[in-house]
Amino acid sequence: MNVYTFLKLFGCLALLMYGMKVMSEGLQKLAGGQLRHVMGAMTRNRFTGLLTGTFITAAVQSSTATTVLTVSFVNAGLLTLAQAISVIMGANIGTTVTAWIMAVFGFQLNMSTFVWPMFLVGVILLFQKKPQGKSIGEFLFGFSFMFLALCTLRENARDMDLAHNAAVVNFFQSFDPHSIWTTLLFLLIGGVLTMCVQSSAAIMAITMLLCSAGVMPIYQGIALVMGENIGTTVTSNVAALSASTQARRAALTHLIFNVFGVVWVLCVFRPFINMVCSIVGFDPQYVPVTDADVERNSVMVNYALCAFHTCFNVCNVLILIWFIKPLEKLVCKLIRPKEEDEDTRLRYISAGILSTAELSLLEARKEINLFAVRAQRMFSFIPQLLDMKDEEEFTKLFARTEKYESISDNMEIEIANYLNKVSEGRLSPESKSKIQSMLREISEIESICDSCYNMARHIDHRFRSKEDFTPEQYEHIRHMFSLCDTGLQQMINVLEDTVPKADPMQSLNTENEINSYRSLLKEKNIVDINDQKYSYQLGVHYMDIIGDCEKLGDYVINVVEAHAHVELTV
Repeated sequence: MNVYTFLKLFGCLALLMYGMKVMSEGLQKLAGGQLRHVMGAMTRNRFTGLLTGTFITAAVQSSTATTVLTVSFVNAGLLTLAQAISVIMGANIGTTVTAWIMAVFGFQLNMSTFVWPMFLVGVILLFQKKPQGKSIGEFLFGFSFMFLALCTLRENARDMDLAHNAAVVNFFQSFDPHSIWTTLLFLLIGGVLTMCVQSSAAIMAITMLLCSAGVMPIYQGIALVMGENIGTTVTSNVAALSASTQARRAALTHLIFNVFGVVWVLCVFRPFINMVCSIVGFDPQYVPVTDADVERNSVMVNYALCAFHTCFNVCNVLILIWFIKPLEKLVCKLIRPKEEDEDTRLRYISAGILSTAELSLLEARKEINLFAVRAQRMFSFIPQLLDMKDEEEFTKLFARTEKYESISDNMEIEIANYLNKVSEGRLSPESKSKIQSMLREISEIESICDSCYNMARHIDHRFRSKEDFTPEQYEHIRHMFSLCDTGLQQMINVLEDTVPKADPMQSLNTENEINSYRSLLKEKNIVDINDQKYSYQLGVHYMDIIGDCEKLGDYVINVVEAHAHVELTV
């Protein structure tokens, strides 16, 4: 074998991985919103969660997509940890479908006859205007690439003539097939290779290729398969590194699940493999003599690998599905909640962009709702500043308000960047409209935070001047603050869509009250200054606070309008 032969081999693997990726993304875009509804509706108990994980993984042909999706849902608070564990268990069963597809269609049937017509249909659909047609075309395109890679890989293997290649044969014969250290070494190799290429399907294809050629014993091939099961958990754990505590726990559960399965299988390694082989009619000790026997043996060894993959995950689920609560307690002990100020970071979109626009927008929606809650919390500092007399306490709270203003600026930029990245993908008109509304919402919420900071600055100027408001001014300011707080709560109710009868018109009524009260206080302020009830400078501080309250009310209306897609006349 020369360098060109190896390049052809790696090129086939690259094509296989690309085809799997495109096919999976096409299916996810086609399913889109349905995935969210299915996962939300069918995870009420451990068994429906198990079926959900199996169904979604078998449908999108990617356990990685399912586990990353599950971690994101836990991060967004849409799934509990117990629900996520059952879905992850199901994903491990669903991923075995990919191996069966490769064994039955990729390595045994000549799919090259069907690949080129599918390419033609896929390309035609890719140029359709309808998003659904493009998603189907993308799926067919990826599907065609995957089987073209498998056909090319099989032909390349025949050209390499692995069974008679002395270097390859001697390499595998140098390992003692009865040694536990050989099994552990190949398990490690399978895990490392899967971590590197981030595709268990690609390593499974290589394993099938080597075993069907007769150069690698099935026991070593199964050790590689076991390593692949551990290596594939890395993606979800990496995705969860910057996510919430619950999301990191869900990802860790996936790792523990597969490691536990590998440990108990190692304890009954050969008896378990021999039992699985007997189910599919394959004898690991049989030495084929005729060409017909060699051909049959190459087919049956692939079936044995797939059968082991399925039995391994099904048995593991049957053992662990009764221990979801203890698993939950274990990962909660291993991963403690972060002892940090949660207000300083994004909570829902920190795990990265999902491949489906609808799911990415769902995470952005929850992040924007949290942004609004933080804006209301920032506003709650303002009445406290107004009533503070101690200079040290006042300085601390004012510094905290400044910190919140800086956080709000960063949140606006990060959410906007996230939405802009989502908008780069193929979106439906509805999704495009949602992104435009969300961008306007975050801009207006950031303006609310600016108004809060401006109020804090005006109160600070008054505090430093050593001149105090009159009791009547305090009463007016507190009433205005109460109206603003009411408006902010109404805005949050509209954004979350969870409070019954969250009518946008309530926000309009509150804004009208704020405007009327501001006009009344503006006229009265002129009269009071003329009557020398307080100084002109104090009156300026007083009306600056009132004016920023009125601006805050305007921004609240803008947020409600953007979300509800209505125009409220103030």
